[in-house]
Amino acid sequence: MRYFGAAIFGCSGPQLTTQERAFFRDFNPFGFILFARNVFDRDQLTDLCASLREAVGRDAPILIDQEGGRVQRLRSPLASDWLPPLDHADALGDSAERGFFLRYRIIADELRAIGIDANCAPNLDVAQSDTHEFLKNRCYGNDPARVSRLGRAAAKGLLAGGVLPVIKHIPGHGRATLDSHHALPMTGASASELEADFAPFRALNDMPMAMTAHVVFSQLDAKPATTSKPIIDLIRNDIGFSGLLMGDDVSMQALSGGIDDRAAASLEAGCDVVLHCNGDIGEMRSVAEVAGEMGIQAQTRAERALERRRPPQQVDIAALKAELEALTGR
Repeated sequence: MRYFGAAIFGCSGPQLTTQERAFFRDFNPFGFILFARNVFDRDQLTDLCASLREAVGRDAPILIDQEGGRVQRLRSPLASDWLPPLDHADALGDSAERGFFLRYRIIADELRAIGIDANCAPNLDVAQSDTHEFLKNRCYGNDPARVSRLGRAAAKGLLAGGVLPVIKHIPGHGRATLDSHHALPMTGASASELEADFAPFRALNDMPMAMTAHVVFSQLDAKPATTSKPIIDLIRNDIGFSGLLMGDDVSMQALSGGIDDRAAASLEAGCDVVLHCNGDIGEMRSVAEVAGEMGIQAQTRAERALERRRPPQQVDIAALKAELEALTGR
C-alpha cells in the first residue's frame, strides 16, 4: 500500500482546479480541510468532497472547523447555526454534558450528509480571565474538570455520528493573550501551573487525532509547541496522547520563516502531519516537497485513526434537536 503524504491540504475554491487535482493525485495527502471559500451549496459541496477523494483514489478524511458559533464553516441552510460553545455551556448549566453530546451529534449528522467526516473539535483549551477574544467564547469553560467532561461528551457525539474528532489545541491555548493567526502568543506559566491546562488533554488522550497550539511555553522551551521537540515529547509521554498529531495551520503568522521551514520544523519536532489551509498551490507544493510520505510510525497512527471512523448510529435527529432545545431553554 502506498503511504500517505504527511500533509492535510485545503483547496482554493468551490471546485478543484486541474492543477490541484493533479497535485493531490501525485502527492496523496493524508486528508483535506474545507473552509467557507469552498462552500456554495449542498450539491456543489457534496461534489467537491467526492472530487477530493477521487483525486487520491481512496476514502480520504475531509476535515472542517465546525465548532458552532463564530467558528463554523457551514451555516444555514446547509447546517444549524449555534451559540458559541462557552455561551451554550452556560445556558445548559447542569445539563451541559448531555447538551454537548446532542450538539455535536447533530453537527456530525449535518457533516456526514455532505461527505465531511472529521471535525476540528472539541476545543479543550481552558479559558482564563485574559484569554484572547479570538478564542475565549470557543472554550467550554474555565474549570479543567468541566472542560474535560464537555469535551468527552462532544467527542462521543461526533464519533456516534461517524465523524472523527480532532482535539485542540494541545497542550493548551487558553493562556494566550494574542491571536496566533497574527502573532506568536507566549506564556510564562510554570510547569505546575500548566497542569490545569494539560488536564483535559490528558483526560481525552485516547482520541484519534489532535492539533497542536502555536504557543510558546517559555518555562518549558523557547519554541512554539508546534515546532518544539520538548513539548511534543511532553504531549506523547506526559499527557499520553498516542494518536495522529497534526500541527495547527502552518500558514498562520505565529510561526516564522518560509512555509517550507515551518513545515519541516513541525515534522522534525515530532508532528505526524502538516496542516496547510489557505489553498495556495505554490505553498502546497513547497510543503509537499519537505513533508514527503509519512514514516511508518505516523502511517500506523493515521491508519488507527481512520479505523475509528464508523458508520453513523441511527437516531431520530429531530428528537435530538427537540431534546437539546428543551435543555437549553430556548
